[in-house]
Amino acid sequence: RGSGRRARRRDGPGAPHTHQEVNEGLEMAGREGAEIQVSELELLSSMFPYEEEFAVTDQVAVAELKHYAESLSAEVPASRARFVLNVKAEGPGASMVEFSMCCALPFKYPAVPPEITVRSSLLNRSQQIHLNSDLKTYLLQNCSGEPCMLSARQWVKDHAVAYIDRELLSSSVTTSDAVQAEDIIFTRLWIYSHHIYNKQKRKNIIDWAKELSLSGFCMPGKPGVVCVEGLQNSCEEFWSRIRRLTWKRILIRHREDVSLKGGTCDEIQKLRRFSTLEEKCFDAHGPRGNHMDLGQLYHFLEEKGCADIFQMYFGVEGH
Repeated sequence: RGSGRRARRRDGPGAPHTHQEVNEGLEMAGREGAEIQVSELELLSSMFPYEEEFAVTDQVAVAELKHYAESLSAEVPASRARFVLNVKAEGPGASMVEFSMCCALPFKYPAVPPEITVRSSLLNRSQQIHLNSDLKTYLLQNCSGEPCMLSARQWVKDHAVAYIDRELLSSSVTTSDAVQAEDIIFTRLWIYSHHIYNKQKRKNIIDWAKELSLSGFCMPGKPGVVCVEGLQNSCEEFWSRIRRLTWKRILIRHREDVSLKGGTCDEIQKLRRFSTLEEKCFDAHGPRGNHMDLGQLYHFLEEKGCADIFQMYFGVEGH
């Protein structure tokens, strides 16, 4: 009788599930979440068809997500779907203020909230932190477990200008005057890595630089060299993302910061040594074709007016 009771307990409605059943349940939940993400991305794409409103910044991750959602792949997507939503909100005196929402959807979204960073040239660092913290609180309180990108966008449209008003603008200061009063810092980061081989990392470097309006170059192989230049906040965001990837060794070898009192776009452009960010390969050689000709790298830096950086990287004078 005892064994019969035990058998019934195992088979009854409250019985513990097998590992296989648990795994199948998790996989089903994962695919449902992926389907919801794909549907939401398609909705955003149809509502905001222009790239200046909505742009996917990691097409590979979205393709992986779609394959997984449609059961064409058993592989859980390695990267998150990343995209940018740009929002124009009405500021004081009917002036329009632009905000950029850099978004990433964790694999478990919408069960967990999205990662959103809102930026604007009119927000200083403390305002940006304050705004993003309040947006996160709003999403946790109001959108738990539900797709919420449209709600997040509307919240930014309705509330973001107030963060500039409250700390930057007074009734007597116009938006343009306030920008003039702000110091804009132009930054150039010289990043050194033991090596850069991975194709996805190389793609991320180029895509993230484009998303953040950074110029510079990336030399893959061994060693790996990355230079990015642009607004300080954007350079720091780029470094924050890059360093979170897995590296044998990566560090900022040198940084340059130039403060522009009320800097304009033209002044920022004049400080750039590079027009875009592109990958540069210099006569790759070695057993794996991964060692670059450092003499050619030196001449490239010399052409760009950055020859002194060579010694900081490699400890020797270039020639």
